[in-house]
Amino acid sequence: MNDASRPAAHPLAGKSLSGAEIVVQVLADEGVDVVFGYSGGAILPTYDAVFRHNQAHAVGGVDPIPLIVPANEQAAGFMAAGYSRASGKVGVCLVTSGPGATNTVTPVRDCMADSIPMVVICGQVPTAAVGTDAFQEAPVSSIMGSAAKHVFLVTEPKKLEATVRTAFEIARSGRPGPVVIDIPKDVQNWTGPFLGEGTLPIPGYRARLKSVKDNLISPDAAARFHEMLSQAKRPLIYAGGGVIHGEASAALRKFSQAYGIPVTTTLMGIGCVDTTDPLCLQMLGMHGTAFANYAVDDCDFLIAVGARFDDRVAGVPGSFARGAKWIAHLDVDASEINKVKRVHWHHVGELNPALAALQSHAEAQGFKPDYSEWHAHIAELKKTYAMNYERGGEYIQPHAVIEAINKITGGEAIVATGVGQHQMWAAQYFDFKQPRTWLTSGSMGTMGFGLPAAIGAQFAKPDRIVIDIDGDASIRMNLGELETVTTYNLPVKVVVLNNYGDGMVKQWQRLFFESRFSGSDKSLHRKDFIKAAEADGYEFAKRVSKKEELDAVIREFVEFKGPAFLEVIIDPVASVYPMVGPGMSYEQMITGDWIPSRNAATREKIDPKSTQMF
Repeated sequence: MNDASRPAAHPLAGKSLSGAEIVVQVLADEGVDVVFGYSGGAILPTYDAVFRHNQAHAVGGVDPIPLIVPANEQAAGFMAAGYSRASGKVGVCLVTSGPGATNTVTPVRDCMADSIPMVVICGQVPTAAVGTDAFQEAPVSSIMGSAAKHVFLVTEPKKLEATVRTAFEIARSGRPGPVVIDIPKDVQNWTGPFLGEGTLPIPGYRARLKSVKDNLISPDAAARFHEMLSQAKRPLIYAGGGVIHGEASAALRKFSQAYGIPVTTTLMGIGCVDTTDPLCLQMLGMHGTAFANYAVDDCDFLIAVGARFDDRVAGVPGSFARGAKWIAHLDVDASEINKVKRVHWHHVGELNPALAALQSHAEAQGFKPDYSEWHAHIAELKKTYAMNYERGGEYIQPHAVIEAINKITGGEAIVATGVGQHQMWAAQYFDFKQPRTWLTSGSMGTMGFGLPAAIGAQFAKPDRIVIDIDGDASIRMNLGELETVTTYNLPVKVVVLNNYGDGMVKQWQRLFFESRFSGSDKSLHRKDFIKAAEADGYEFAKRVSKKEELDAVIREFVEFKGPAFLEVIIDPVASVYPMVGPGMSYEQMITGDWIPSRNAATREKIDPKSTQMF
């Protein structure tokens, strides 16, 4: 490499910095523009370094790396996750040792389960005290080792800079995930030269990444795929969160539109195709649309893209896609191939070049299929088994709340949710025209996720409308973050669908436990959410319990400039349908009273003892 092509040295290269200052400088070099965290003794040097960095580099009074303080560390982790999900960048969480670190275990596992890139930086007791049960010490490496993509304990100060850079590399590359860096206080206080470059040697990991990146679809493999596609009369794409993580939404849409192949998505894949497009069947699975699930049964060629055949989709693997003659699977993670469902063709590699190669091969063959009969069948499924709910009655139906908000936002809002019935109603009744507008805890199903995730998303997308759809039980898990919203004057809109209890648990107890509401009736009968919101500084805090008031208040709520809180008292027995119960195939799907079913005897097939999978 000649001098002209050699990259310029970092302007701080060779300067003596503390370990804490090195951490903050690497964050700046990585493009981090917000950090979420809660302080404590073992992380104070790094907090001080953030303060001094912002003081030195603020422009127009705006900090380059604002530090956002939540009510607790779990929420900080979910804020970082919400930021990452909405932006595609690595979220950063900065917490202290002991309980500070252990409070982030749930968001770390949540990010691992949903493949979300996050870096958690934990303070730790001084190196000499590690293992002595010192004050606020926790064995972070042991605790996080099975929850994170990777964990670093930095005991050699000279490796700190390279470690932080490598953490970002691991978090964002391949199948993304959370990386934890545990930094003893003496390492933060150490002073040494800043190099401005360098990462740790992780040859095995990088070799695996390279093999995946270099693994392009061969002409023979493309020909085998094309042979199946050309013979298929009813092809269907089953798209998962990997499409969004791999920034492959545009490529998937192009492939689908080129040949008129319908698409259904997982919960995590929502938004990778426009849900209002005629070719989109919306979500499949346990609480997917009836027409999507029936289409999966009816297809003859299932093309899985960035999806993993999880138990919420393929609860009975042998019956999943029962009519398919062929199944193809494209994914970046080799461990997902044939893990749940045997497939006839697979490719492990990056999705963008893979989809482009398959489309290029088809174009070279002059492929112009006629799927008009399949399209007509799909249209009939959508018409016959359309989503529906009780339109009469005295109670406000939660579905109507979602529809009213969606009518105003038109599929352009960023929607975060807690976990429970409200999560499924939001997935079913909102429109999502773009990726990274649907933020939910999928695999872990973590209650309390919605509000802090919405906060993180608002920092990622300050000009977008961000709405948290929550439940009365879910929001109380992180209710303290209402104050975080008003403290930072974020225009986050919070909707609580209040059915006085754990609605999803009650639904299962009605179906499978003869309505024995054990524990699920611990409802917040005494909780006045409006007073709580007002106490936390909300100028807009209203409750709606009458159907005739709903539309007007929702418009006022959505259009309010600034933080807004809305509680809607909904039908206490409203249920989420369709529902594919545990041990059931799509043929046995329960559709409720308002959506037709192919199988009139479905209700009689419910086994009260079939509760092995919640």
